[in-house]
Amino acid sequence: MRKITYALGLIIAFGLLAQDKTALKFSKTITAEDLKEHLSVLASDEYEGRETGQKGQKMAAEYIANHFQSLGFEAPVNGSYLQQFNLTESSIGNVYFRKDDDKKIGYEDFVYYSNAETSGEEYIQLVFAGKDDGDIDYEGKYIVYVADQLGGLQEKAEKANESGAAGVYFALENEEEFKSMLTRFGPFLKRPSLSLEERDNSSTKLILGNKDLTAWIFGKAFEEIKAGESSTVIFNADYLDKPIGTENVLGFLKGTEKPDEILIVTSHYDHIGITNGEINNGADDDGSGTVTVLEIAEAFAEAAKKKKGPKRSILFMTVTGEEKGLLGSRYYTDTAPIFPLENTVANLNIDMVGRVDDAHSESPEYIYVIGSDKLSTELHELSEEVNKTYTNLDLDYTYNDENDPNRFYYRSDHYNFAKNNVPIIFYFNGTHPDYHRPTDTVEKIAFDTMEKRAKLVFHTAWEIANRDERIKVDKKSVDED
Repeated sequence: MRKITYALGLIIAFGLLAQDKTALKFSKTITAEDLKEHLSVLASDEYEGRETGQKGQKMAAEYIANHFQSLGFEAPVNGSYLQQFNLTESSIGNVYFRKDDDKKIGYEDFVYYSNAETSGEEYIQLVFAGKDDGDIDYEGKYIVYVADQLGGLQEKAEKANESGAAGVYFALENEEEFKSMLTRFGPFLKRPSLSLEERDNSSTKLILGNKDLTAWIFGKAFEEIKAGESSTVIFNADYLDKPIGTENVLGFLKGTEKPDEILIVTSHYDHIGITNGEINNGADDDGSGTVTVLEIAEAFAEAAKKKKGPKRSILFMTVTGEEKGLLGSRYYTDTAPIFPLENTVANLNIDMVGRVDDAHSESPEYIYVIGSDKLSTELHELSEEVNKTYTNLDLDYTYNDENDPNRFYYRSDHYNFAKNNVPIIFYFNGTHPDYHRPTDTVEKIAFDTMEKRAKLVFHTAWEIANRDERIKVDKKSVDED
């Protein structure tokens, strides 16, 4: 009897888990075959890369909603599985400088970037500062800086904005770097952007030109322009705004004992659509996470049918607009949480879990775990024990480092929960050469490895949803710089 009591004491003290045969039973419903079946639909050409607000994203939303309905989940958005909302799509129109009939065209002769509204042609005054702004009054004017490289420009732009300048013009001396900017960023900036907010008229107006354009503006050789000289020209930048409808997809499984405490399992189901006439199928990003959510949801649904449903409620949510700036998850957390965030015990976010990166080519049974210890020591320890008990994957914390230059902790949907002090775990397979390219396709997915990763998330969710006490928060949220 003493030995049994001592063993139980160790289990309580160290949080060690015994295998739950019920959990193991239902985890077996998660299979590589089912994952592939779902992904072969969502990452097919028919879905056109699931661009936010476009046909393929709508098709994916319907597919996911139908799956939740087939599982018997509650439709928690006033009887719907779709949380619909509008984004503002902003596209750039005509951008140019003009002197009489002579024009210099945006994205051909220079780059322009701003979120501020414009009102057609206007006369703007540009004042030459060179490489230092000195004591010149720039109120209401454009400051013209000379730059030999791109580094440090953001700081100068912010300083100019704070001083009341109407805008900032950077004259790049390096012609090769300037041409690179035109080809790399010009097409990107011309693409429509999506936002939850209305246009920010305090945004800095930023122009990036070269020596030839600057000489044209000032009407003299670039080397002859002196600090303090000014020139007035006509500038035009048109923005075209329109509302774009999109939707998060939510399926709700009510808890048997603690229904008001909610675990949220997320992935983003949008991708980047069609670029240069090629479909970006997004099999890994984030078709893999989305179908993992569908399979985990099915495992819990099967448990509920057998009267083994979770004690806490689980909200399975695939979100839209992640590729546009985590917009769908931000809409849920900041604008319209269906369930109070204070009742949300944790978020498990799955974004890219179908591939093996170069660092693990010799040992593919791994997963990058990010954020598990940022807000809750208890959640991190639970995650470790679940893995040791059920899946024995290599939990790689490389990208959990606060000094990680990739800043992955801030780059997927879990962050909108973490900033609201909801403990999170972000599961990630790392990047690869097919990231955001048309070559991110189904045949490159490692489904057997993906199955193991899905089971790790399932068992982690099972423990969180069925433990006696909710996960404790013992650390504060870290804001993005």
